[in-house]
Amino acid sequence: MPMEQALFVRIARALAASLITLSAVAFAQEPKVDIPADQQAFVDICKPWDEWDKPAPPFEIYRDTYYVGTCGIAAILITDEEGHILIDSGTEAGADVVMANVAALGFDLKDVRYLLYSHEHFDHVGGMAKLQRATGALVVASKAAEPVLTSGEDSLADPQHGMHEPFEGVAVGRIMAAGDILELGGTTIRAIETPGHTPGAMSWWWQECKERCENIVYADSLSPISRDDYRFGDHPEYVAAYRAGLVALGREDCTVLLTPHPSHSRMIRRMQEGDLIENRQGTRPCARYAGQKLLDLETRLSNETLSEEDRAQ
Repeated sequence: MPMEQALFVRIARALAASLITLSAVAFAQEPKVDIPADQQAFVDICKPWDEWDKPAPPFEIYRDTYYVGTCGIAAILITDEEGHILIDSGTEAGADVVMANVAALGFDLKDVRYLLYSHEHFDHVGGMAKLQRATGALVVASKAAEPVLTSGEDSLADPQHGMHEPFEGVAVGRIMAAGDILELGGTTIRAIETPGHTPGAMSWWWQECKERCENIVYADSLSPISRDDYRFGDHPEYVAAYRAGLVALGREDCTVLLTPHPSHSRMIRRMQEGDLIENRQGTRPCARYAGQKLLDLETRLSNETLSEEDRAQ
């Protein structure tokens, strides 16, 4: 492991342990605000780790950014006078909920210009073809995800290859890599490559300004989940890219953390606590999240080594 990456691995491990405590202290010192009515409606209907296709009401996250997904799978709408950006579709059935939520907010699906994604599994992009037909939007992908989104078949390099249903493919119109910028009117969104959960997974950064400016990051799932016969330790280049993506994500100074499965970022709990926006001193949501996922990866690698030693005895 390169020296710089090893240093950040150690830092991220420490952050995973310390930032949770720091956040708890900061939370205890700050007064809570009343939860907005649209967020309360979501909390009343949905529960943590809810069903993927369960309909949920849309709500404003901050200014021009809205949650339009289901109870169990996120979809994020970023609106602008020049057009809109939609991240993730949910499943094929979930896409119907997404489209209904966009309309319920008063926005026209035909004004969606770009379709982005988190990672290339059917529960997050299975409805992308349906959305592309409804919007005529340009699908944006990483180089690694393009063949998967086009074919609807998981990559052979995916740790979960063979575990998921195929989905209807889409035409990819633009390839983006780490640091690339997508601009639409006054909206600027930056790509963060975060391979690991899948080879082509992406996270996204943008900023919304109202009473103050908030840095929003839609961070991919990043859990080291695999089929039974897959060992991350057998793929050192993949693990190196996985760690590098976590390091990049951990550097982001986000104040609003969103994830494809809302419970990965404790979204309902944060809304109940009036804490969806975490802009208090000492709170670093992206660093905390990346540190936790790095610990998950390192634990997985350690368990693989221990299992190998057990078999050798």
